[in-house]
Amino acid sequence: MSRAVPHSLARRLLLRGVASSLLVGGAARALRAAPLPGIVAPGAVLLPVYDDGRWCEGPAWDSRNGRLVFSDVRADRLMQLAAGEPARIRRSPSNNANGNAFDRQGRLVSCEHRGRRLVLEEADGSLSVLADRFDGRPLNSPNDLAVAADGAIWFTDPTFGLEQPEEGRMARPEQPGRFVFRLDPGGRLDKVADSFEQPNGIVFSPDGSRLYVSDTSAAQGREGKREIRVFDVRDGLRLTNERPFARVAAGVPDGLAMDAEGRLFAATDGGAMIWNPDGTPAGLIPTPAPCANLAFGGADGRWLFLCNGTHIHRITLLTRGASWA
Repeated sequence: MSRAVPHSLARRLLLRGVASSLLVGGAARALRAAPLPGIVAPGAVLLPVYDDGRWCEGPAWDSRNGRLVFSDVRADRLMQLAAGEPARIRRSPSNNANGNAFDRQGRLVSCEHRGRRLVLEEADGSLSVLADRFDGRPLNSPNDLAVAADGAIWFTDPTFGLEQPEEGRMARPEQPGRFVFRLDPGGRLDKVADSFEQPNGIVFSPDGSRLYVSDTSAAQGREGKREIRVFDVRDGLRLTNERPFARVAAGVPDGLAMDAEGRLFAATDGGAMIWNPDGTPAGLIPTPAPCANLAFGGADGRWLFLCNGTHIHRITLLTRGASWA
């Protein structure tokens, strides 16, 4: 999802405790983060690892090959980045791919804005369509996804790719709403939530018993939602007990990630905002530009990658991602 980048934001964040240090590549600067108990150690640094994007999104760690895959949505390409190597184009054009994830077999699954579909990358690089229609109508523009323990793929389907020409193709939505879907490993597609204005980020709790989804309709320059809601997951198939989990005062909570302690990380205009499992705030890891998405990675899951505009930063945390628990 796209947002304007205020030029004053970087300065405000630096004044709030992110100090410049260590020049990288003569242009991008590493940033020292303020400590957060149990999350960010004193002296931890946000290291820029990529600075050639137009709008970086959808980070996903490829644990089998030790690399980060991410979307450069507005440049219409899918990228990959391994330590000590230059970034490489994985797929171009990408149909304005946004969210990415790896399934239980280590295969890449991507949400395409322009294609209005969910696709699986085969071993030979070819693509198989997993879902592109519901009830006989084209999907809106699949945005982000989460893979459950049983292999089902849960994804959000807002209309951003139909309304932003740089990130998709202008078109009228044909679905009667903006839904959250569950794609069964056998191929059955079910609508599991229909209460959202613009569903966006999506992530499971570490034990898979809860699902968190952000609603980001306020990003469209009007009064709207800027909140995260949580559901109980019943039998791995349906959602119950919908309730508010957190709201942000400005901007929107975009992509979501979960650590092994059950803390929720959300990409926001100010950086990675963090909440404890009970919904109380746990802190903020500021970024120099609005943060669109984030993901854990690295051999032990302690790297947090933050997509902020044209850049991706990485910080090593005291905690690790939920899938590394």
